[in-house]
Amino acid sequence: MKILGIGSRINHEQFGKGVITNVTSSEYWVTFIDSGLETIALDSSFEIIEAAENEVDTISFYEVETTLKHLLQKWSDVSEIVPIADKWKGGKIILEPGQAGLASKEIPIDTFFHKIIMVRDRLRVMEQKINSSKIEEIEKIELQQYLTRIYGTLTTFNVLFKSPNHNFVGEKSK
Repeated sequence: MKILGIGSRINHEQFGKGVITNVTSSEYWVTFIDSGLETIALDSSFEIIEAAENEVDTISFYEVETTLKHLLQKWSDVSEIVPIADKWKGGKIILEPGQAGLASKEIPIDTFFHKIIMVRDRLRVMEQKINSSKIEEIEKIELQQYLTRIYGTLTTFNVLFKSPNHNFVGEKSK
């Protein structure tokens, strides 16, 4: 049995004329003129109107999904889920004023951590915008150095991250 490629045109007894739009290991995805998208087994009976050779799509849904996630993370405010270290879950930050008689302030650590993640994500978006901008290279380098220093300043908060691969990284010592 010869597998037809994407773009092949067929005439199916039940669905009529259509074009193969995807091929999996067991079926064709065919967009039919009258009935829309249908899946039919590779060994189904149909007339081949025009065969497209070597046009089988070899990219998987997983690869498309992974690529889309990467693009969204790179170019939008969509942030990945970053877990807080287990020991901090449900904890709180207490801010004690240096002057007597003033009230302290308690903040749920999860809320504080979320704000830190938002700052990091927005810095990443800013970094991408700088990299893709039309400003002079020397200005890009200067702005990148500022961003690196900002990341370095934020390394104090690395204790909150569950996984070290989410940590802030500033300049590496040589």
